[in-house]
Amino acid sequence: MAAVAEVRSTVAHNPDPRGCDLPTCPVCADSMVAAEASAYLADNFVSYLWTCDTCGYGFVTKHALKRMACN
Repeated sequence: MAAVAEVRSTVAHNPDPRGCDLPTCPVCADSMVAAEASAYLADNFVSYLWTCDTCGYGFVTKHALKRMACN
């Protein structure tokens, strides 16, 4: 019996913004890897709390989620 395999590219066509647009600290310019906390808000928004490990400065970012259509 013959097997059929699908080969997929390892290159992302639309890279996830979380992987390429990580914030930097506006005070000391250190890069940040992970948010300290997150919260789901109304109207499909998510907010993230960022705290710099180097200088301790904290800030919040807010991102809109895209609605997915199911077939």
